[in-house]
Amino acid sequence: MLDLGSGDGRLLSIVTTACAPDEAVALDFSATMLERLHVRFGNVPGLRIVAHDMDYPLPPDLGTFDAIVSSFAIHHLPHPRKRALYEEVHAHLAPGGVFCNLEHVASPTPALHRQFLAALDLRPEDEDPSNKLLDVQAQLTWMQEIGFVDVDCHWKWRELALLAGTRT
Repeated sequence: MLDLGSGDGRLLSIVTTACAPDEAVALDFSATMLERLHVRFGNVPGLRIVAHDMDYPLPPDLGTFDAIVSSFAIHHLPHPRKRALYEEVHAHLAPGGVFCNLEHVASPTPALHRQFLAALDLRPEDEDPSNKLLDVQAQLTWMQEIGFVDVDCHWKWRELALLAGTRT
């Protein structure tokens, strides 16, 4: 499995505990997060930590994976880079492999966005300026165009969504 934007490894820990893959790769660009990953997983057999900024194409030597996951990382990328990353993810998946992206997505309307902020007790000026939010449907359409099958939004609460698809 490959975890894109691993952060401190919370999702990586959950997935590797649940699925026990033979090999896992944690990918992140932040020196602080990479250090935390090394402390937490540095001695775990079969787990590789890769320093990489997702603003750039994924390293071609990553290999292929049965599962690629991400949690609240891809929404920081500009939209064209998001789409390109989805294409790279598809290329790095083994046949039958699954991509699951738990993500911050755009609300369909400004009123719904304000309701999302209010539900989190946030003011518009408190929003993360690095967010580059895109609606669910656009991302699902991209995934279908790229060649993913069984593409769906499996869960959504306001601006939080789980998008998934499988490579044939």
